[in-house]
Order: sequence, then structure tokens, then C-alpha cells
Amino acid sequence: MNAEAEGRSAAERFRRDHHLGVLPLGDLVAIIEQASGIDVAVLDVGPDEHGLTMRDPARGAVFIGVARTRRPMRQRSTLAHELGHVLFADWADNGACDWSKRTPAEIRADAFARHLLVPVEGLRAFLGDQESVPQSVLSRVVQRFLASPQIAAIALHQAGYIDDGKKREWMMLSTPTLAVRYGWIDQYHALQADSDRRRAPQRLLARAIRGYAEGVLPVQAIATLRGITTEAAEADLLDAGIAPTERPVAWADPNELPDVDVDLAGLDEDLNASDDGPPTSNGERAG
Repeated sequence: MNAEAEGRSAAERFRRDHHLGVLPLGDLVAIIEQASGIDVAVLDVGPDEHGLTMRDPARGAVFIGVARTRRPMRQRSTLAHELGHVLFADWADNGACDWSKRTPAEIRADAFARHLLVPVEGLRAFLGDQESVPQSVLSRVVQRFLASPQIAAIALHQAGYIDDGKKREWMMLSTPTLAVRYGWIDQYHALQADSDRRRAPQRLLARAIRGYAEGVLPVQAIATLRGITTEAAEADLLDAGIAPTERPVAWADPNELPDVDVDLAGLDEDLNASDDGPPTSNGERAG
């Protein structure tokens, strides 16, 4: 089985195992966290960074991080791509690789992402038996499945709706171009705003909020996780009826304190000693 077939099979299996059917996927961060138990975060990173996967071999914990971006379709494909690496346990391959070309693992993760975001059967269910597919249909597919024109064009070609020449032509288009031309640019701007915000792993944030409610974690920790001000974090918590528990200070009863035997004889001797003794080497007088 080649990389393309492996990626498609894994994407179909993931959708089937998690009862996702062939419909478009909504919030991909939440789907990954709920379906797989993997922590996902949207982070502030450099302009050339898109996504990464980290694994703690001692605990088996896996973390996916993606960059904040004004390109929401790319962020979704990056999330799906990194999930593919996790499912195939690609970190197990520690051998040297030729960075001048894409490895089979990268090609397989790309295929997984494409078939996860735009399954061929879902595309056929959406479009039916259309013989002529204009560019407006490409726009509809991009808008419905929230995938890039490149991914949508490849899916349309694999489903038999367009030929190879139209696939190459449509892969050169951008999402903003389609959104403006076909009237859904306001939706695209909303998607941009959502993909350009920091986002903490849900389970980590939930634990932090429990710690705050129990009075053992300051609100600043939650604000830092979310990348917002302390005032904004505190306002959200108050709106949700969450406040730190007041823990009374338990003062000891003096009558319950243990008796302490203090011998002050040595102190009395020092206080009653003569001040006329010979000076010591450091200038003080000996007692």
C-alpha cells in the first residue's frame, strides 16, 4: 500500500472509529482533543512555523501545537497533518532523512489530512451526479468543508468531477479570492479572527480553573495560559460564577501550645559580667 492509500485508509478509519461520518468537520481542535485525548494548543510562533508534534516517551503523552495565522484553511490542514503523524507514530522513525525531498511519512500525513478534511464519499454526497463542475462549485466545497482550494481541487479530481488540467488550474486559486468572488468573505473574516487567536489545551485549562476555584492557583496563571489580561480572565470566571474558595486561617489556642523549658542562667551570667575585662583580638571585651 502506497503513502496515498495509507493516508486515505487511516482518515476513513479515524472518522469511522469516532462516529464522524462523511460530513464536514467543525472545530478541528475540539474534535482532536475529544476523540483522541491529545492536547492541542494554538501558539504564538515564528512566521515560518506551522505545526509540530511532541511526545513524552516516559508518559506516552502527546502534544500538538499549531501557529496562530490569518490563513484558517492552512491551520486546519496543519492540524490534520499533525494528527496523521500521531496516528502513524512517525516519531518512531529516527533515521536520517533527505530534507531536500518530502519523505513517505510527510506524503502520507498530507494524504491523511486531505481525506480527513474532504472525504471523497462526503464530496459525492454533497454534489451528487454533476457532470459539469464550474468554479462556483469549487468555492462551495471550500466553504462547506473549510479546506483550501488545493485540497478541494485534488478531492474533486479524485472523485471524478474534474480533469487533471482543471485540477492544476484551480489549485492556483486562493481562499480569499473565492470568498470575495462568491460572496462569503464575511464568513472568511470570521474564520480568520478565530484562527488568529491563542488557544490553550482544554484539559490543561480546565485543571487550572479547578485549581483557581480551590484557591491554590492565582488568576494570573489562567490569564497566561489563555494569552489574555488578568482582568479579562477574572471577568470570564466571575461571569461563570467561579470564585476562589475562602480558606479560613486556623490559629492555635495558646493553652494548647506545649511547655518549653528555657534555661536563662547563661544569659544572666553574661548580663551580670564586668565590662572591665581585657579586650579580645577583635576589639570587644571578654566576658
